[in-house]
Amino acid sequence: MDSAIVLAFAVTLFAGLATGIGSAIAFLSKTTNKAFFALSMGFSAGVMIYLSFAEILPKATQYISSEVDTTQSAAIAAASLIGGMILMALIDAVVPSGANPHENTRVELMSEPNESEEGVGIEQKRLLQMGVFVALAIAIHNFPEGLATFLLVLDDPEVGIALAIAVAMHNIPEGIAVSVPVYYATKSKIKAFRLSFLSGLAEPVGAVIGYLILAPYLSDFVLGVIFAMVAGVMVFLAIDTLLPTARNSSRGHLTVYGLIAGMAVMATSLVLLSL
Repeated sequence: MDSAIVLAFAVTLFAGLATGIGSAIAFLSKTTNKAFFALSMGFSAGVMIYLSFAEILPKATQYISSEVDTTQSAAIAAASLIGGMILMALIDAVVPSGANPHENTRVELMSEPNESEEGVGIEQKRLLQMGVFVALAIAIHNFPEGLATFLLVLDDPEVGIALAIAVAMHNIPEGIAVSVPVYYATKSKIKAFRLSFLSGLAEPVGAVIGYLILAPYLSDFVLGVIFAMVAGVMVFLAIDTLLPTARNSSRGHLTVYGLIAGMAVMATSLVLLSL
């Protein structure tokens, strides 16, 4: 197998399985470090937004321009960018709001149910149902994210790996969202971790399935459209999930500081890579 494909799959697998890191944090810590999450989510959003507009979208326009003129390529890239956002919005629309990780942006760890209270059985059943639905919702969201990460690493490993790190940071609170309700419903860390782990596997699975379907059609034009849609997906994730999570995690300007730091680090690294 081509080493580039192996690298792309390995990086995508790493990004997806970051949900397991979220599970570990949930089990090892009684409280969430809100300042850390605000900074890290803001940082990840800065990386995604900067990469999308400064690197991925220009790359997409360049690929598309191989088959159409400059004006048309810019228009097609812009339409594809919006198309990527619409795709994620449609996915959100079909996922129940109570289980949608993009609508559950708080990262506080739940308090364990008081077993002396009446109705604890009903509460545990509700928590288990919530955890399963959130896991399914995350798996659905991870399919396009996995394909996006895979194709970008395949085309440009440096940029793709940077994006994968940002996606992995975004997956950490999603791992918490899956594992905590399942753990409190079943009292089993193994079951909670397993479900969180499986939801993260959707990322590399989505990459493989998407690549196998698209591989015969991957011309420069198609790659350009896909990359522009990837930029749209990443901007949507940053605005719809990462920034609200950061803002809900901590007061003050930590979100903005993280956002600026993410952009600055990404800009500096791209400049150094171009030398």
